[in-house]
Amino acid sequence: MKKILVTGGIGYIGSHTVVELYKAGYEAIIVDNLSNSKKSVLKRIEQITQTEIKFYENDVRDVAALDKIFTENKIDAVIHFAGLKAVGESVEKPLEYYNNNIIGTLRLLEVMKNHNCKNIVFSSSATVYGNPHTVPIEEHFPLSVTNPYGRSKLIIEEMLQDIYKADASMNIAILRYFNPIGALENGLLGEDPNGIPNNLCPYITKVAVGKLSHLNVFGNDYPTIDGTGVRDYIHVVDLARGHSLALQKLFTESGLFIVNLGTGRGYSVLEVVHEFAKILDKEIPYKIVERRAGDIATCYADCKFAEKLLNFKTEKTLTEMCRDALNFQLKNPNGYEDD
Repeated sequence: MKKILVTGGIGYIGSHTVVELYKAGYEAIIVDNLSNSKKSVLKRIEQITQTEIKFYENDVRDVAALDKIFTENKIDAVIHFAGLKAVGESVEKPLEYYNNNIIGTLRLLEVMKNHNCKNIVFSSSATVYGNPHTVPIEEHFPLSVTNPYGRSKLIIEEMLQDIYKADASMNIAILRYFNPIGALENGLLGEDPNGIPNNLCPYITKVAVGKLSHLNVFGNDYPTIDGTGVRDYIHVVDLARGHSLALQKLFTESGLFIVNLGTGRGYSVLEVVHEFAKILDKEIPYKIVERRAGDIATCYADCKFAEKLLNFKTEKTLTEMCRDALNFQLKNPNGYEDD
């Protein structure tokens, strides 16, 4: 059984991916500093997978800790999620984002090199496309960024491509994914950010159960169907499955590839709000506020290359995404703190 080190594996996307890895016959080893996640998630992953999972509470910038992990385990590949990820916060705290995301990846890559680990799946983002000249967005589109979070992802992508040019025996998958929402259908895993959520979906679910009074909608004067931002929302379970498929590709075919992971369909903020309201059969209160720094009008993926290369196609609808997110919130009104 191949051993996969999952950095940030206790987080939202990481935890769902660990479950998918076990479904696909891999063994996951998790490293996470718990800066935006809770250790109780580990018990839930173990409950779902019926497996005791090796976990290290460390920061990927800690070279000695990483070296210990690679020494104690014969790591066959790394899936690298660890990093800060809020667009708005990155505009306010650029130094923290560059330190955490870029330095963390550098340290990880150095330790991988020292231990001759040649396979990495990197969690990138559609933010590297900046404000796209047209949609749907294809992988060959020009790259630019509108915020430090996106810039940190783009710099890491360029680092990985340089490393591949210098060492063609490296196998690298760069996954540019769009807007993950939803939760595991049984409600055991979901999105539970610290403090007030930065992302739309957990914000709406907290409003839905009365944890927050209303949703702030950042701008309604974009050139879109209803003036609110349009995004490609992908169910987190579909996204997690995409990581497993990327890993399978790396183990069977060497090289470097870059793919979009999305649904190929955009929905506005208000369309998502109305979908939640329909499921709940009650209105979701919201207020229109000023645009958020670094945001763009419309962003959704062209997914043909992912389907061709990885045989990846999403299965979940927007209704299922909203329903599963709401189910997690209702079953875990205080998030993972219920544990």
